[in-house]
Amino acid sequence: MRVPVSWLRDHVELPADLSAEALADRLTAFDLKLEEIVSSGVSGPLVVGRVLALVKEPQKNGKTINWCRVDVGERNDPSVPDAPGDDVPSRGIVCGAHNFVEGDLVVVSLPGTVLPEVGFEISARKTYGHVSDGMICSTAELGLSADAFPGSEDGIIVLPADAAAPGADAIALLGLDQVVLDLEVNPDRAYALSMRGVARDAGIALGVAFHDPADVDAVEVATDGPGAYPVVVDDPAACPVFAALTVEGIDPTATTPAWMARRIELAGMRSISLAVDVTNYVMLELGFPIHGYDRALLRGPLRVRRATEGEQLTTLDGTVRTLTAEDAVVCDDRGPVGLGGVMGGEEVEMSATTTDVVIEVAYWDPPMIARTARLQKVSSEAGKRNERGVDPTLPARVARRVADLLVEHGGGTLLPGLTLIGEPPVLGAVTLDAGLPARITGVDIDTPTAVAALEANGCTVEVAGDRLTVQPPPWRPDLTDPYDIVEEVLRVVGYDQVPSILPTAPAGRGLTRAQQLRRRAGRVLAGDGLVEVKTFPFAGPADLDRLGLPADDPRRDLVLLANPLSTEEPGLTTTLLTGLLRAAELNVGRGHTDAAIVELARVFRPAERPEAPIYGVDRRPTVDELAALDAALPEQPHHVALVMTGRRELADWSGPGRAATWADALEIVRHLATELHVTLEVEAASVAPWHPGRCAAMLLDGTVVGHAGELHPKVVEAYGLPPRAVAAEVDLDALIAASPPVGPRPEFSTFPVAKEDLALVVADDVPAARVAEAIATADPIIESVRLFDVYTGDQVAEGHRSLAFALRLRAPDRTLTEDDIRTAREAAVAAAGARCGAQLR
Repeated sequence: MRVPVSWLRDHVELPADLSAEALADRLTAFDLKLEEIVSSGVSGPLVVGRVLALVKEPQKNGKTINWCRVDVGERNDPSVPDAPGDDVPSRGIVCGAHNFVEGDLVVVSLPGTVLPEVGFEISARKTYGHVSDGMICSTAELGLSADAFPGSEDGIIVLPADAAAPGADAIALLGLDQVVLDLEVNPDRAYALSMRGVARDAGIALGVAFHDPADVDAVEVATDGPGAYPVVVDDPAACPVFAALTVEGIDPTATTPAWMARRIELAGMRSISLAVDVTNYVMLELGFPIHGYDRALLRGPLRVRRATEGEQLTTLDGTVRTLTAEDAVVCDDRGPVGLGGVMGGEEVEMSATTTDVVIEVAYWDPPMIARTARLQKVSSEAGKRNERGVDPTLPARVARRVADLLVEHGGGTLLPGLTLIGEPPVLGAVTLDAGLPARITGVDIDTPTAVAALEANGCTVEVAGDRLTVQPPPWRPDLTDPYDIVEEVLRVVGYDQVPSILPTAPAGRGLTRAQQLRRRAGRVLAGDGLVEVKTFPFAGPADLDRLGLPADDPRRDLVLLANPLSTEEPGLTTTLLTGLLRAAELNVGRGHTDAAIVELARVFRPAERPEAPIYGVDRRPTVDELAALDAALPEQPHHVALVMTGRRELADWSGPGRAATWADALEIVRHLATELHVTLEVEAASVAPWHPGRCAAMLLDGTVVGHAGELHPKVVEAYGLPPRAVAAEVDLDALIAASPPVGPRPEFSTFPVAKEDLALVVADDVPAARVAEAIATADPIIESVRLFDVYTGDQVAEGHRSLAFALRLRAPDRTLTEDDIRTAREAAVAAAGARCGAQLR
């Protein structure tokens, strides 16, 4: 929320010597956090000038400049009247704009003026054969909106004839001395999205008087007067309160007052036309969204109802929106003319020819507005306020405030009679122990202090013994439980009063075994050169399509969220690769093509579960209640996933480097399993998103716990990754569950090693890891097996390949004999033949 300090002063009696910085500090301490203090940055002699003479001078480059004599109020005798020529002291200024004439009032920056938008200090300089002694300014050079100065879009600012005398300070005249506080407003504080709400808080925080701008006279409720436009509310749950007034005879040529346009601009909005600006101005002032209809374009009465599924509406932003039955709409006899509480319809939009306006001020159901804004993917100032909850008692007064301004500045007439339908909902009272604020905050807050703090915030408080019954004001729907009340009390007392006492930490029990092993896994993966990342756990159908998952893949069955951050990602992911590949895509897109990233996190699997119970926040849940909550959660096993793109080893003095391959992904997972003292079996697989011929399934006791390999080319293309990127994902909880409590104790032999090589021919679809496992278990003296060569060619039958293994043989109690070595070799060949169909080459 952008808050011009001068506008704030209209509603709260701030001390005259209070700086913007001091005000911002106090508001921040009052839970309205400062984002930025914004000022124009203009300084120096910026003055009003009158053009006394103007000579057009064509230039060789085809451009025509104006050589001007400008009176900037520097005459020695103020009684000397303005006159063209040299009778009045003036300055010569070169100007390239052509939207002004002699006699016009303009804005002049004299030498010494600093204009941040220009980027340098103005000085007298020679240009086009003249010494230009200053600069005539445009809106762009002053950082102003051209909308506030009609005709200035392609030239300099021309001020009204009666704006000020030459030499007057233009900084104050144009509001360039205004300071704006840009405040961060929490989602539960909709009241602070208005000058009224910020002024009220500033008054409480500083202990000064607050004058409520909503204290305006309402109009007599009448349904038969000419101003009571006919309205029917079919769905009072969606729209509990609807008010309407009619103003006719507005001068369509009337312009927005400069002060109002400037305030709207300082608040971060754009001046458009008088009628639109008035509705925006009152919304910023009172925090209540308003919509105006061109009465001449309406057909019949207004009706509030739920939309029909598939019904269409073109909103003010020009978007044709297909509505759902969840949306509320305002209709006339033709159909929808507005998306209730979010955005009006284009068909009845106020324009430059509008003379009669129907003013709509309605209170809408906040959850419905939030749902509509997300379903329709529309963000508006009105929706932002309505979805948070505004003051439902204001519609009649807000409508009157808009009408008064249209009458005052547009020359219109307010028709008698007000349409007012419905009653504002009443917030529920909150009862709490009078000692709760002191007990929770640690500050000595007695009952009178708590009552005074709450009443300052607009609450009504009843004291009965040691109990307080608090009725929140209508603009505070966020006050729903005792701890909200405690926070309000503490805001007034001061967060800085909370004592800084470090609580005594309870005795810990250390990390669980699962936590220890997860940390070990993280260290192992870091040691393998992977960088751990954290991604959002959300996914949607589009993410699963990019992975190439078939329609019957169980990973497509997502756990859906009741209130997702994005409708494109409505569920919790079933695979870490959705987020990890997006992270890889981001890295590659920023030029980091050699990426090796890993994530250890949970995935989510839907299952039949009981509905989660809802408990209060006034106490800690019992053990049974915590168990009931856990029972309602979906399965959430920990997985580990990795993605590698580009080069695994970078080129340097020691060699050319090499690209990451599917074997690297597989070896990293096998290394992780080894460090957890778990043995994985490996076999060929065909599973998305991996390449069907370069994918390995990892099995633990016959159950598949993960996959590793090269990504499918279509997946690589979908994410914009380098060719032949690799990935792996494995169930970390399954590995941890299979990890023995104590790892096997290593045994070392002091006897010499014997080395043997074996070349075995196997079918192409037989994994090398299965052959290596068969060899390793063939004889106890086989210490290790390493694949060092793979050959395919004329010397091997078609559909087969030759695998060459290096064997290390050693006995724990003796030196091996030739018979021992021969026996082990023959056992290895026999075992590979029996289990894998291998033949000695």
